[in-house]
Amino acid sequence: MQTSYSSAFFTILKRDLTIALRHRDDIINPLLFFIIVVSLFPLGIGPVSNTLMKIAPGVIWVAALLATLLSLERLFKNDHADGSLEQLLLSPCPTFILVLAKILAHWLITGLPLIIIAPLLGVLLNLHQDSYTALMLTLLLGTPVLSLLGAIGVALTVGLKKGGMLLSLLVLPLYIPVLIFATSAIDAASMNLPYNGQLAIIAAIFFGSLTLAPFAVGSALKVSTN
Repeated sequence: MQTSYSSAFFTILKRDLTIALRHRDDIINPLLFFIIVVSLFPLGIGPVSNTLMKIAPGVIWVAALLATLLSLERLFKNDHADGSLEQLLLSPCPTFILVLAKILAHWLITGLPLIIIAPLLGVLLNLHQDSYTALMLTLLLGTPVLSLLGAIGVALTVGLKKGGMLLSLLVLPLYIPVLIFATSAIDAASMNLPYNGQLAIIAAIFFGSLTLAPFAVGSALKVSTN
């Protein structure tokens, strides 16, 4: 039974990754948006290194948050349009396993490229040299939370024709704690202060989301597709 569950998980994961590779705009658009938003700040503020250094953590994290939000709507939209979402919900495999596979695929498509490109954009914003480790750790723990919590909003609005604005209203308040503690950790690192507490809180949010979000998404999808 466990083998069949793991097989279903990796089948859905492989399917979503394959579809994303065929439609490269799913990968490129959020990444380009992330790069453009971050790049505009030095142009608008000017090459004042101290100012850029102060705003760098917030700019990078807000841009990552918005880039993730930009890509969320496609998480279940195509499956809902072609009827495959109903097939997934009727599958004998527990819904939360299939949902978790789709969320992981979304993070690999959206979150992982953001993590890879973030240090280069940190250089552009003159991010403090002691902050790069904190930046990478917060993104590594925080971006999966964005995908997990965002999936709940997507599941609730998947049946709506124009649910983009409602999705933003539902999801953005859930993102605020991650944003606050992530930027606080990076700021603390730049001042050579300990930031283990902020990382621990983000990790707790991550594990809590990982445990509860797939079940919430599964229930929301069943309600939205009825």
